[in-house]
Amino acid sequence: MKNSLLKGHKFLYILLLIIFAALLLSSGCSTQTLPETEKPSQIKSDVTAPEGRSLSSPSLLLEASFIDVGQADSIFIKFPEGKTMLIDAGNNDDGKTIINYIKRLGVKKLDAVVGTHPHEDHIGAMDDVINAFDIGKIYMPRVTTTTRTYKDVLGAISKKDLKITAAKGGMSIPIEKDVDVEIIAPNSNSYEDLNNYSIVLKVTYKDTSFLLAGDAEKLSEEEMLKHNYNLKADVLKVGHHGSSSGTSEEFLSAVSPKYAIISVAKNNDYGHPHKETLMRLAAHGVKVYTTADNGSILVTSDGKNIKISRVN
Repeated sequence: MKNSLLKGHKFLYILLLIIFAALLLSSGCSTQTLPETEKPSQIKSDVTAPEGRSLSSPSLLLEASFIDVGQADSIFIKFPEGKTMLIDAGNNDDGKTIINYIKRLGVKKLDAVVGTHPHEDHIGAMDDVINAFDIGKIYMPRVTTTTRTYKDVLGAISKKDLKITAAKGGMSIPIEKDVDVEIIAPNSNSYEDLNNYSIVLKVTYKDTSFLLAGDAEKLSEEEMLKHNYNLKADVLKVGHHGSSSGTSEEFLSAVSPKYAIISVAKNNDYGHPHKETLMRLAAHGVKVYTTADNGSILVTSDGKNIKISRVN
């Protein structure tokens, strides 16, 4: 009788274990945002926008897309009330990638277009973008080049009877009531290096902020510090693809970001991002995400919280 009871209890115990295991297997769930402890290469969330629809509610979120254009820059921002901004447009052959990305979100007009500086990897496809969308205002620094790329951009602007607003530190770009877009560089009239003409923007949405540094190098960073701009930001778009020529210790301390985005190609000829820059970011406890590792990166803000996802 005793052996029979023991066998019965043993059978019951095994049955309970099987039921518990089955419940565990059926309760799995997926996440669309990155836990703060995850490294860039471990991004698991794949966010895609259905045809003609935004990735989020237009009345709640600021969406900043760091589009994967290889060794180049292109940032598309959709603001909470639906206004839009494009900052840079990759290389000459990136037009289709950028245009398709924006159109997939149901966007027909770009309220502001910013060409940070006239290097081909920043304004290469800007003529294609201007031709493809209704355009509000265009902002570029007061500097010209004789390249075919730059002339193509000027031609597209002229064809649509648009005008360039010369950008300089201290100006602002009017967008929406709850959003401030400040131009905090360039701060001088002339530079030896085109990179230092870069338009640097600080975008603030309620309690969250983004600092988008173009290709600004240490000279421009020093000027921003001397002008006592409020550089503090949650997200830093690292200048010059992570080159050691920028993101100085003093500048990084002033920005004090939680997250950094580096727009860069795998195995590029420049060795970007440079080890020195990555070490400085690591020393400041900044979580770094690169387009080389993750493709296009979507950063969203509800005005209080930042979330980072990878876009298919």
